[in-house]
Amino acid sequence: MSPPPPQPLTNLLPQPLNLPSFPDLFLTALSIRFIFTSSSFKSTHHVTTTKCPFLSFPLNPRRFLKIPAMSRSSPVSNPHNRSLNLNGLILLHPPRRHAFASPQSLSDWLKPRLPSDSFASWGVKPGTKNVHNLWLELSEGETSLADSTPPVRTVQVVTVRVTGKDGGILIESYQELSDGNVRKRGRPLSEKMKPGEDPESAAVRAVKEELGSMIGGEVGCVVKIDPNSYGMRVEERNSDSYPGLPGCYVLHTLNATVEGLPEGDFCTYEVDEYGDFVEKRVSDQALSVKKHYWTWVSSVDLTKP
Repeated sequence: MSPPPPQPLTNLLPQPLNLPSFPDLFLTALSIRFIFTSSSFKSTHHVTTTKCPFLSFPLNPRRFLKIPAMSRSSPVSNPHNRSLNLNGLILLHPPRRHAFASPQSLSDWLKPRLPSDSFASWGVKPGTKNVHNLWLELSEGETSLADSTPPVRTVQVVTVRVTGKDGGILIESYQELSDGNVRKRGRPLSEKMKPGEDPESAAVRAVKEELGSMIGGEVGCVVKIDPNSYGMRVEERNSDSYPGLPGCYVLHTLNATVEGLPEGDFCTYEVDEYGDFVEKRVSDQALSVKKHYWTWVSSVDLTKP
């Protein structure tokens, strides 16, 4: 029997070590540093949280916040339902988007979640809105509803403190609605914000829609927004427009001057609040604002959106 063949000498030589390359070492070190930096950030940067679902804000925001779309037409990709940070606005477990095909489907969803007497007063009690209004708000992305009992309505609102020549502040005393009822206001010019809209753009749009019949012409030429006056706070209270429905109002405040306004009390007209909405059959059944009544005051306490 012949002996086994000799092993090749190359197999007996020491094999080269598979050491990580310099780029790999650099990326590893960078990752470790990022982990420790993130931990440090969490411990040194405070975030203000509220009881409102889905929302928390950094203290002292340094810039305008782009408002993320909250409607079912522009969903935010978040398959694991984790917290999202959108341009400084933190959404904690973003709201479930309901595909309400009609005001009736929204009504059927709300009935078991709201006190029956409160829900029955919508659009009946003077100064309140009806389910068609809420359906339009949801469809336009101006409002979101938490899937809870009762649901919580979250709204982004811009409040414009229009100042006059003598330092007075323009206040909306009351509104006249399409059903002839009058709704008391007692607050500066305010408007719900559109998805993706920043507060300054929303403020200019608000002036155009609510004061346009008085100033006329190109609004951008007569409106001056003070960006350094920006402030933001969150307020939680029951809705005046929709009795029994808790509300979370994210209030963005700006100061502005508007040329061409009267020095005394005056009234403005809103041509068609829902004129550009394609669902005309729904908007015709919603309550809309026809007239705004304004006055000047020396000071104001901003307690409502």
